[in-house]
Amino acid sequence: MVAVNRGLPRLVASLRPISSSAVGILPKHVKIVEVGPRDGLQNEKNLVPTQVKISLINMLSETGLPVIEATSFVSPKWVPQMADHTEVMQGIQLFPGISYPVLIPNLKGFQAAMAAGAKEVSIFGAASELFTKKNIKCSIEESLQRFTEVLSAAKEASIPVRGYVSCVLGCPYEGKIAPAKVAEVAKKMYVMGCYEISLGDTIGVGTPGSMKEMLSAVLKEVPVGALAVHCHDTYGQALANTLVALQMGVSVVDSSVAGLGGCPYAQGASGNVATEDMVYMLNGLGIHTGVDLQKVMEEGAFICKALNRRTSSKVAQASCRL
Repeated sequence: MVAVNRGLPRLVASLRPISSSAVGILPKHVKIVEVGPRDGLQNEKNLVPTQVKISLINMLSETGLPVIEATSFVSPKWVPQMADHTEVMQGIQLFPGISYPVLIPNLKGFQAAMAAGAKEVSIFGAASELFTKKNIKCSIEESLQRFTEVLSAAKEASIPVRGYVSCVLGCPYEGKIAPAKVAEVAKKMYVMGCYEISLGDTIGVGTPGSMKEMLSAVLKEVPVGALAVHCHDTYGQALANTLVALQMGVSVVDSSVAGLGGCPYAQGASGNVATEDMVYMLNGLGIHTGVDLQKVMEEGAFICKALNRRTSSKVAQASCRL
C-alpha cells in the first residue's frame, strides 16, 4: 500500500486530459466558487475560532481560486457559527482579482454586510415551500419580496448580487421537486437582478438524469451564462451531476475545500463536492481553472487538522494527506 501511494503523485502527473469530444461539448474554462469558509463551516457543531476562518480564507486566496465565499450575515440565533462575520470580513486579506461574497437573508443583513466592507452579496431562496419556511421562516413568494428590497439597495450601491436556489433536485420535506418550479424561481431571481443563479442540490439526492431534466427546464428561462451548479455529495453523485451540467454548457461550479459542509435545515445532507476532487476532474478533462491543486490540498489538510476530522476529498485521501 505504501509503495502504491508514493507512486500516486507521479501517476496523477502523467494522466493526460481526454478530448472533449469523448464526453460531449465542454467549456474551455470553468470558474470555481469556493464555499468552504461559509457553507462548509456553517454546520460545524463546535465553534471554529475566528482566526482559523481568517487563516483558511487567506490561504485559499493563494490557490488561484477566483471566488471565495467568506461568511454569512444571518442571525447568530439561527446560525451561531457565523456570528463572527464582521470580524472575519475585516480580518481577511483581500487579494486583487478575487471576489469575497457573503451570504445575506434580507435588507438588514445586506446593511450589516456593507458596514463590514463586503463588495458582493448572495441571497438564498429555494424551490421548495416547506424548506423555505424552515430555512428563512417565510413562503417562496415572501422570500422573493424580501429579495426585491435587497436588490434595489444593492443596485443603488453598485453591489453585485448572486442568487442561490436550494433543493433543486429534491427536498428533505417535500421529496422530488418539479423542474418547472425550479425554473420559475430561478427566472424570478434572474429577472430581479441576480447576475448569477446557483442551482443547489442541497441534500445531494440528484442523479445525472434528474440534473439533465432540471437544467433543461431552467435553460428555457435563464441564460446558461448566468447559471452555476452547487452539488452536495450525499449519494456520491456530485461529480457526475456536475459533469452533466458542464456538458449542457454551465461553466460555473461551487465546491468546498476538503468536502466540508452540510445544511442546518436538511438533516443527513453531507458536504459539498470537494474542491480538490473538482479540480482533479476538470484537470483531467483539459478544462482550465487557474487553481493549484497541490495548494488546495494543503489548505484542506489545514482546516481538517483544525477541525480534528478526516478530509472528505477522495483525491486527498488517495494522496495520503490525512
